[in-house]
Amino acid sequence: MVISSLLTPGAFVLASASPARRKLLQTVGIDPIVRHSQFDESQIQCEDPIELVQTLAHCKAKTVAPYFQDCLIFGGDSLLVVGGEIYGKPGSPEEAIARWQKMRGHQGTLYTGHTIIDQKQQKTLIRCGITQVYFANLDNATIEAYVNSGEPLNCAGCFALEGKGALFIEKIEGCHSNVIGLSLPLLRQMLEELGYRVTQFWLHK
Repeated sequence: MVISSLLTPGAFVLASASPARRKLLQTVGIDPIVRHSQFDESQIQCEDPIELVQTLAHCKAKTVAPYFQDCLIFGGDSLLVVGGEIYGKPGSPEEAIARWQKMRGHQGTLYTGHTIIDQKQQKTLIRCGITQVYFANLDNATIEAYVNSGEPLNCAGCFALEGKGALFIEKIEGCHSNVIGLSLPLLRQMLEELGYRVTQFWLHK
């Protein structure tokens, strides 16, 4: 494999305002430039969850890309499907409570779209990570207490695996970091496909 030499400071750009995605990247040694795309997600209407998250991830990265040269631009987007219904971030505490009352005791599928735009090589990769999530059968008082903590209101799927929400997930099947915001193994594979070693980005701290 030919190893590309994209090693300039600030070579990795995160086109997302998600603190969870940034923290995941920092945990594995990648300290990205953060540029919120501010892309209007309501523009995209699609009933297929894979196509939807991939399109949204691509649009976020594409919106940010013109502002950076010789960089890798990463865009991500997540959603949860339970019982055939697509869920993003809840719009209110009342919606979050109602959603948890539907999800409890059931299985959901978490989809995360991943896009990398390589400005230097003029290449774009688009992928989707898929993880199965099994929810605990919570009582109403626990659901209300969790929603009142504020955590579910900021999360696709109405829970944060890296926070209090971990108490209420019985098990997952697949990549756990995919549930948090991006699949680290999938990210590594995409970087390798573009000709990079993920260890190259450990220099940017």
